[in-house]
Amino acid sequence: MKAIGFKKSLPITDLESFIEFETDRPSPSGHDILVKISAISVNPVDYKVRQNSAKEKPLDTPKVIGWDAAGTVVAVGDQVELFKEGDEVYYAGDLTRSGSNAEYQLVDERIVGFKPKKLTMAEAAAIPLTALTAWESIFDRIRVNPDIDKGKSILMLAGAGGVGSIAIQIAKQVANLQVIATASRPETQKWCSDLGSDHVVNHKNLKEELTRIGHDQIDYVLDLVDLGGYWDTIAEIIKPQGHIVSITGSSSPLNLNVLKTKSVSFSWELMYTRSMYQTGDMGEQHLILNKIGSLLDSGKIKTTLTTTLNGFTVDNLKKAHEMQESGRTIGKTVIKF
Repeated sequence: MKAIGFKKSLPITDLESFIEFETDRPSPSGHDILVKISAISVNPVDYKVRQNSAKEKPLDTPKVIGWDAAGTVVAVGDQVELFKEGDEVYYAGDLTRSGSNAEYQLVDERIVGFKPKKLTMAEAAAIPLTALTAWESIFDRIRVNPDIDKGKSILMLAGAGGVGSIAIQIAKQVANLQVIATASRPETQKWCSDLGSDHVVNHKNLKEELTRIGHDQIDYVLDLVDLGGYWDTIAEIIKPQGHIVSITGSSSPLNLNVLKTKSVSFSWELMYTRSMYQTGDMGEQHLILNKIGSLLDSGKIKTTLTTTLNGFTVDNLKKAHEMQESGRTIGKTVIKF
């Protein structure tokens, strides 16, 4: 089968930042299914792994990355119970395994969902990683109860990005929260509003903007861009007994003491935790993706696909990475095979 990978962490403009090669098509066993991929999407994790996986010395075998795909099951392992050959699926994969930048991929059935019936393969490929991240942040980390917590406020830092674009919809349509998203450009502000955000504020003067809309304090904060840069502001605007979730990490230690008097909770969110550690509830991601699929099919939420690149080629993969590295993309970029 054809695959695209890299042997050395290089700038995306370098001729060999990605290389095409042929490799054996894998065979599934256990809980694995073999998927013939029809479309993939690119996320910030893709370029971060590419930039850091082979910095010291070249790899002997090209590393294949990619963590969003939609396709068709062509073979199943001997312990597979959820899928059969011919099923159309979508998934975000496993950080510890070979990725979706290939014609075929092995993936554990427990982190795979049925592709939404009303979406194309490209539209579906835009969804899994960001939707799982958003869903887990809201319902597994904050533990929002849509009935009890209805109307509470959630601030999303970087509302127009991949995760923000689906998180706005889930928070509004499923969690019944009042959504405030940050965006600074006219096009990103409109995007957030169109997705259902109740307010859109400029992150460049966040406290003043929140005061302007009558929200000096926020129940929940979802950081999707720069936790360290916003930490002091977040600590000031979070309500007593509020909850902060971050997907970005911090290059320096956080001063959690600033949250003490308010009894504020803080959580990290990493969508790969369940698959990396084979947690007992790993199958929850199968269930979440199926719930998301039903929401997409019903029209309650919509795909966040904004850009489609046609053809599984080195050039298109490079272009998708360049777009992600720019930090100015809106929604999701998909490569259609």
